[in-house]
Amino acid sequence: MSQYQTIAAPSAGVYKEKGSKFLAFAFPVNSEAEIKEIIGSLKKEYFDARHYCYAYRLGPTGSVYRANDDGEPNHSAGDPILGQLKSSNLTYILLVVVRYFGGIKLGVSGLIQAYKTAAQDALATATIIQKKELSQLTLYFSYEQLNEVMSLAKEPDLVILKQEFEQECTLVIQFPKTAEVIIRARLSKIKDVRFAE
Repeated sequence: MSQYQTIAAPSAGVYKEKGSKFLAFAFPVNSEAEIKEIIGSLKKEYFDARHYCYAYRLGPTGSVYRANDDGEPNHSAGDPILGQLKSSNLTYILLVVVRYFGGIKLGVSGLIQAYKTAAQDALATATIIQKKELSQLTLYFSYEQLNEVMSLAKEPDLVILKQEFEQECTLVIQFPKTAEVIIRARLSKIKDVRFAE
């Protein structure tokens, strides 16, 4: 897979049922550490809420995922949220639904519907974008190879993330995964250039 879908920016939605309020928040994310940080900040901001149920998908194919019911009955909250992420074919995304309990129990089917609808509402306001799957390489070379390496770095879709020009030069580059074979082949033709992922 060379492209995937995610959201461009955070979005929000809300669903109300029998006095309970379900606030849904979707975030573009890149790591589990970032996910923990966002959930922690939502728990601080909405400290008086009853539940913070969520689901996320990471990786170009969404192969890293998790659903959390946060005390709601098993599979009544996290799974419906995750289902919305999957049906929208989104990855690199976190969707958290913060629940304020209204005093009336909704039952498992009512909870499933509420979390699903809140998640749908947050995604309905999101801008969905296509992103290319990227690869990254760190290049090590001597100053003598600088011109040759930099001519390669001028490729259109290639981005320099970091550069250090000292006795041994270091260049961190990023490019579409579909170009990786070509980039590696061109690098291997430059004398004394080493690279690592």
